[in-house]
Amino acid sequence: MKELLMQCSAIVLAILVILLMYRLYHYLTCGRFVKYKMTNMEGKVVIVTGANSGIGKETAKSLAKMGAKVIMACRNMETANQARDEIIKESENPKVILHKLDLSSQKSVRQFAAEILKTEPKLDVLLHNAGYANTFTKLKSEDGIELTMATNHYGCFLLTHLLIDLLRKSAPARIVIVASELYRFASVDLKNLNPVNTFPAYLYYVSKCANIMFGQELARRLEGSGITVNLLHPGMIDSGIWRNVPFPLSLPMNLIRRCFKTPEQGAQTSIYLASSPEVAETHGKYFMDCKEASLSKGIQNEERAKQLWEESVKIVGLSAMDPKI
Repeated sequence: MKELLMQCSAIVLAILVILLMYRLYHYLTCGRFVKYKMTNMEGKVVIVTGANSGIGKETAKSLAKMGAKVIMACRNMETANQARDEIIKESENPKVILHKLDLSSQKSVRQFAAEILKTEPKLDVLLHNAGYANTFTKLKSEDGIELTMATNHYGCFLLTHLLIDLLRKSAPARIVIVASELYRFASVDLKNLNPVNTFPAYLYYVSKCANIMFGQELARRLEGSGITVNLLHPGMIDSGIWRNVPFPLSLPMNLIRRCFKTPEQGAQTSIYLASSPEVAETHGKYFMDCKEASLSKGIQNEERAKQLWEESVKIVGLSAMDPKI
């Protein structure tokens, strides 16, 4: 019995040491946009999706502190209103606007885009931050699309198309897409782009693959347009996305989360790509910790990215009347 207790204690100690080392690694490697306080975003208009919490909220707050007009595009209006009030108070910038946006709903995306086109004469930065993750429950959007893919890929695909002419009119402009290194654990099945029967937790990884493939193809199509497109991995973040992890998996996750980056740390690369003069002309790149990073060879297949694009056009119902990219 004594020997068993010693073995268990050794295992627990080893786990704690690993977690502490992981947290130390994050601390030492976490890139920070240290010049943001000197960056002037006065006169700039920025849309941040999913700005009611997590890294989206921290990104919106920092951009507001720089003087930008920040449009918070959020699904949960109750938490979004609270976040907006907090951002205005901390930034002392009243130019923080809130609009309803449910990226899983094509109707909501179109309504949001129509409101922006009606009220905003320019758009300098479109920052695709919002993300959704589920674990076991298989859910569909109101359009019949698997919910994770509808939110994380098809929503931002459609929104980008609907706002592209405003971005062109406002050039130089930027599109920033929050992806994830988790793309390395998945692949987009081009023969099943509405994977309603696939394990939902895996589809978060798939959606991040789709984000990167979309971003790379978007960058190729916008080459020389005055609109830059860049992608980023924010790191593993202790954010609300982990609320969907069910019991009992939530027990170890609650411990592991403590070693992840804070939302403020995770927002640094988004803030950097949205505002820094250093990357004003950087285009089609992937970043981690405010530095350019490499992508796997497989995710850079142009033919697969084109096929995903063409099929996504059909799935979101783009018509001849919609803007073209």
